[in-house]
Amino acid sequence: MRELVTDTSSLSQQQQRQQTPPQALLERLKDFGQEDAFALWDELSPEERLLLVRDIQSLDLSRIDRIIRCSFRSHGLPVVAAIEPVPESSVSTVEERTLGDRERWWKMGLKAISDGKLGVLLLSGGQGTRLGSSDPKGCFNIGLPSGKSLFQLQAERILCVQSLAAEAINDGSARSVQIHCYIMTSPFTDEATRKFFESHKFFGLEPDQVIFFQQGTIPCVSNDGRFIMETPYKVAKAPDGNGGVFMALKSSKLLEDMSMRGIKYVDCYGVDNALVRVADPTFLGYFIDKGVAAAAKVVRKAYPQEKVGVFVRRGKGGPLTVVEYSELDSSMASEINQGTGRLRFCWSNVCLHMFTLDFLNQVANGLEKDSIYHLAEKKIPSIHGHTMGFKLEQFIFDAFPFAPSTALFEVLREEEFAPVKNVNGSTFDTPDSAKLLVLRLHARWVVAAGGFLTHSVPLYATGVEVSPLCSYAGENLEAICRGRTFHAPCEITF
Repeated sequence: MRELVTDTSSLSQQQQRQQTPPQALLERLKDFGQEDAFALWDELSPEERLLLVRDIQSLDLSRIDRIIRCSFRSHGLPVVAAIEPVPESSVSTVEERTLGDRERWWKMGLKAISDGKLGVLLLSGGQGTRLGSSDPKGCFNIGLPSGKSLFQLQAERILCVQSLAAEAINDGSARSVQIHCYIMTSPFTDEATRKFFESHKFFGLEPDQVIFFQQGTIPCVSNDGRFIMETPYKVAKAPDGNGGVFMALKSSKLLEDMSMRGIKYVDCYGVDNALVRVADPTFLGYFIDKGVAAAAKVVRKAYPQEKVGVFVRRGKGGPLTVVEYSELDSSMASEINQGTGRLRFCWSNVCLHMFTLDFLNQVANGLEKDSIYHLAEKKIPSIHGHTMGFKLEQFIFDAFPFAPSTALFEVLREEEFAPVKNVNGSTFDTPDSAKLLVLRLHARWVVAAGGFLTHSVPLYATGVEVSPLCSYAGENLEAICRGRTFHAPCEITF
């Protein structure tokens, strides 16, 4: 969104002209049924009138009107009339992967990374409001022994993969490997995110390999589609969802930046996962091996009514896409595949995706024309206090119907999915639950590497933390752990 700068030299002239709303702008608002934005004009000071005019002028009214109309028209329509389970051939399950497959994909991924073909795309536009914090979610410390934030854990995993890729080159050269990181913020998190990285010296990453950009915003609307006014001179706006990343990449010309840097594959993930394997060489190798345009890591749905979106096939032979849990009736959610014994709709979306750069360009163009956004009913700050209204959002999984080919890669929850969404004391997805998942996994790594643990509380309630700088996924720990005893909880580092 453009930053608006007041020209003080012409302020008095503009104030004199604006005793009434600018006629052309008022007529344009009337064309779209939004003239109520000027309802309190007579009560505004000259400065506030200028702010309101500039706020309205910053909006692409015809595009926003199209989005509102299309989204309301589709809202509540049945979307599951013609969905089918994902074909088994589209999923790489944990049990079917051989050691040979994993080693081959790992090497393929490291080779592509060492050749500079992988970029990382971090979705980090959200604040930690549900965590009781106004800071960006990535700044949050979940309580590990190291005290590291989510941003630091993820940055150090990137550093580890860079080291592994550099070692894998094995051509006698000393060249370094760099994975470029594109971090999407929002107007509400951008400044704080940049300052957090700068104050922590980018957690060891080079400053020029980290690129920040902002997602867009869109007005919040009432149930009749009219703009909600946050103040008498400002329209209430909200980020346009994590699916806004495609348009933001295009408008900021970062797709061209990726191409210029030689990036061909983009690993995309959400910041609020304490176990995310950023730039996973195995997943990248699988993606390259399958030759698809898009892929996603998935976990098996734990039980029929679990509140997670699942991948489905839209129509006979149609594309893979995601339906939200609220879109599946209970009978469909409970259906069993008699051949596998799994739920028919069992592959949960956990926001761990891989795309080709060519596909990202295609999606950015496709979603620009697609005016159907998801309507999220929320309490919106307004001139009448907090009022119920709608935020309009696109989601990252809205990209999948555009993909000519999609593959799913099953991972284990306990190894790669520790969401951090709700304040401690909630029933699920808390900092404490995520911390425990990290400690338990790393404790298993240490024992497998020949280490021993002592603990003064039950082991199921504690564990150890392995620094990402030591090991990415449990590898290379024997030299550090074999024959040693660690008292849980603690951090294991060099």
